[in-house]
Amino acid sequence: MARRKNVLSDAELSIVKKSTQSYVETFKDAIELFEKDCDLRNLRPYTIKYYRNEISAFLKHLSEQGIDLVLLKPYCLTEEHIKENVILYMRNYKGIKIVSINTRLRALRAFFNFLYNAKQIPKNPMANIKLLKDRKRVIPTFTKEQLNKLFRQPDLKTFTGVRDYTIMLLFLETGMRVNELAGLSLADIRWEDNLLCIRNAKSYRERLVPIQNEMKNQLKKYIAIRGSVESTALFITIDGTQLTRRGIQNRIEKYGVLAGIKGVRCSCHTFRHTFAKLSVQQGANIFELQAILGHTSMEIVKTYVNLFGTDIRDSHKKFSPLRVLDKRL
Repeated sequence: MARRKNVLSDAELSIVKKSTQSYVETFKDAIELFEKDCDLRNLRPYTIKYYRNEISAFLKHLSEQGIDLVLLKPYCLTEEHIKENVILYMRNYKGIKIVSINTRLRALRAFFNFLYNAKQIPKNPMANIKLLKDRKRVIPTFTKEQLNKLFRQPDLKTFTGVRDYTIMLLFLETGMRVNELAGLSLADIRWEDNLLCIRNAKSYRERLVPIQNEMKNQLKKYIAIRGSVESTALFITIDGTQLTRRGIQNRIEKYGVLAGIKGVRCSCHTFRHTFAKLSVQQGANIFELQAILGHTSMEIVKTYVNLFGTDIRDSHKKFSPLRVLDKRL
């Protein structure tokens, strides 16, 4: 028999420390503690659902690799588990994209950070784990031709058609997120000031977004058809209930199929990117864009300006190195 190592491993040390320190015993209990903390911090239901789904998928992947979750206690999980059984397994065995792996890692970081700070595990397995580097891709946007095709799809002889047409106009006019649009109420329209009040914001900071007369007139038409119902939500179903985030996404995807949109995903977020592109091309500056889009960081806004700004392209006409060549054709 090989001689054992005298220095105890992290898992063995955790067993020794168990005599004086009580750690959470099961992942089920750990998840319940984490979700309770999320609720106490008033995180959005969508955020909590994202954490729950990613942690569940993480545990499922561990089981697929023959790891007994009854025996593997949360306090026994190591950095090697994250590297071997999460990152390498997802990338090499499952063929999952880097962006999806990073999404998983962000959720696990929040989960294990909480357990460590709450003294439910002796060591944080995510402490030295960094997100994977990924190539920055061109931000997808609709072309003007694609926009015109999309806006021809809703049947304006129906309530849902007028509603969906109004929704798409509002996405293009404001660049708001789908959660923000789904959370709008009738009281959020400030008619005299030409403003919408965004309350269901990702950053938890309410903001005011400008709308122009064309948008106001379309909203008035829709609201007149919407009529008086029990729900105070701006956008409702034919049953009079609030139109959900998923319901809005399904409608946009449906119109993308009907319009034959190719080369770009027809989604609510593509409308947001398109708003940013068209705004920059029409002269919006970085601060105006940040205020309307509701970004807390300038990084994404800078990306929009760098990608879609016309200043560099116009200047390139003057300093293009090809200008020094003699013309041969």
